[in-house]
Amino acid sequence: MLMSTWSFLKRHKRKFVFAGALVGGVYLLGKYAQRKIREIQEREAAEYIAQARRQYHFESNQRTCNMTVLSMLPTLRDAIIQHLNSESLTTLLKTKPANKLEIWKDLKIISFTRSIVAVYSTCMLVVLLRIQLNIIGGYIYLDNSISKNGLAPLAPPDVQQQYLSSIQHLLGDGLNELITVVKQAVQEVLGGVSLKRNLSLQELEQHFNQIRTRIEQGNGAAQKRPLSWYMMPDEENTLAAQACGLTEKDVATIKLLNETRDMLESPDFSTVLNSCLSRGFSRLLDNMAEFFRSPQGDPPQACTADSLSQVSLPLAKIIPIVNGQIHSICSEVPSHFVQVRDL
Repeated sequence: MLMSTWSFLKRHKRKFVFAGALVGGVYLLGKYAQRKIREIQEREAAEYIAQARRQYHFESNQRTCNMTVLSMLPTLRDAIIQHLNSESLTTLLKTKPANKLEIWKDLKIISFTRSIVAVYSTCMLVVLLRIQLNIIGGYIYLDNSISKNGLAPLAPPDVQQQYLSSIQHLLGDGLNELITVVKQAVQEVLGGVSLKRNLSLQELEQHFNQIRTRIEQGNGAAQKRPLSWYMMPDEENTLAAQACGLTEKDVATIKLLNETRDMLESPDFSTVLNSCLSRGFSRLLDNMAEFFRSPQGDPPQACTADSLSQVSLPLAKIIPIVNGQIHSICSEVPSHFVQVRDL
């Protein structure tokens, strides 16, 4: 019995070796496949977690930006009102001065200037803060990753603070220059318009477009400057030119400023800012449309574009309407003026 079994094994030895090798290979291949599948699953899970963290980090950064913008709008509004103080002129008009007409003309220019400046500056504030906080957010994300390896952070808190302080240019020298340019454009477009002239909402929109053209394209006496010029100082006036000896903190801050300037000078940024401005002026006109009503006695109708084009008001009555819009544009309460510029 044993001899016959042994003879059978000897005769079919190669078959058994081949079958054993095949079974062993299949077993090893299965183990290899299981290990690879497990590695793929672990890698996909790690990528999903990393993506979820990035998404949470981005959304958190956007909420921070929105809250920061709302907290800074009252400061911006007060700065604009301080430079364009129409309240003093309205108080003076109540005393019935001899030069009443001249005061009304000054009030016309100041009222339109400060509402237009409010739209421009709030748009600039929103997009600039969004860029700055996104840049910082990116560095914070990287710093959290490299800190596990014991490396020094790329943007420590003191660098972040120094970098964010550059927003003061927009609230200071940049705002002053913007006011000068806008006031000049308003004077060129509306300076010769009589206070008694009736204007419809569509005609007001045309005047706003003419003023925007002079500001953004440099028509008339205004010098053409990119809008980013009001948001950041010139390169020769940066920390690099002012400092005699640069510290590591200064070098890191300059790097962040240069990244910001590159973004401000990009075509994509111009497209986004122009879109925000167009929608911002559209919202301004929507607010003013509430004061353009059909004459009493007409049948009630919806405020369509055609109906609004048929309603007109004397410029003298439009002045106080546009003068008060700054309180809606630069309100610290969330409103469509901030939401429309949400990027």
